[in-house]
Amino acid sequence: MSRSRVHGRRSRRKRLALMVAAPAVAVAAGVTLLNPAGAATPSEVTADCRADSDKLTDCRFVDVQFKRDSLGPNERVSPVSDNCGNASTTTKSFSVSASVTRTIQLEEGFVADSGIKLGNSFFEIGAKFQTKEVNITRDDKKTTLAFERSDTVQADSIGFFMWSHKRTDVSGFIKATYKEPQDGQTVFFSPSEGATSIHVFYPQILNNGTPDGRLWLRNVKCGTPEASGLKNSTLALRSEPGFGEGGENVTDLEIPLSEVPAL
Repeated sequence: MSRSRVHGRRSRRKRLALMVAAPAVAVAAGVTLLNPAGAATPSEVTADCRADSDKLTDCRFVDVQFKRDSLGPNERVSPVSDNCGNASTTTKSFSVSASVTRTIQLEEGFVADSGIKLGNSFFEIGAKFQTKEVNITRDDKKTTLAFERSDTVQADSIGFFMWSHKRTDVSGFIKATYKEPQDGQTVFFSPSEGATSIHVFYPQILNNGTPDGRLWLRNVKCGTPEASGLKNSTLALRSEPGFGEGGENVTDLEIPLSEVPAL
């Protein structure tokens, strides 16, 4: 067999081997591009920011949208006054107390304050929404609503005060910058860039320094399911239906804050 024929066969085998190998290399490259194994996940970014991790150069909240005068949880803010079994109304004295603070709600529902880097960011964002018309609580210090007042409890009913504070709801996402690249990348977002899944609630404050919101006196007919568990309860803060949402056995009377002498 001549050297030229042997050489030709070897060349064809080399070309075939290269053709088979090339797609494999392309697939491997595609896997690498689509699978950044070392990249931080949104949950890891959130955890690092909450812990004020040393791995971070910076972590900040980026606001996307906001809503003023958003109402917070419906809370019972006074002990229950009992007028069960009486056929006439009675006047009772109520001691009302509630407090508000800036809160952060993450995508998974966790509500808490955060570390130094992220906490400073929340304060800076709050400054952006502080105006002459709207005064808000930017830090995590509590602001208190407290007063005593006499009001009418209806016949055969229990009465107590309800409260829902006004707040500015700012939503957006977290941007974290790491000191060391993770798979060639140092900047990550949680849950994603441009998202509105993370909420920061800034309570709105009146000019005298007390929280702004909706206050109402609630009367509940005795012996009804709605009154069950309330008659002997001393728990001051308990989630309840909103104003006008308690049902036929519940009567709500809104009390303007201007009518509360202490405010």
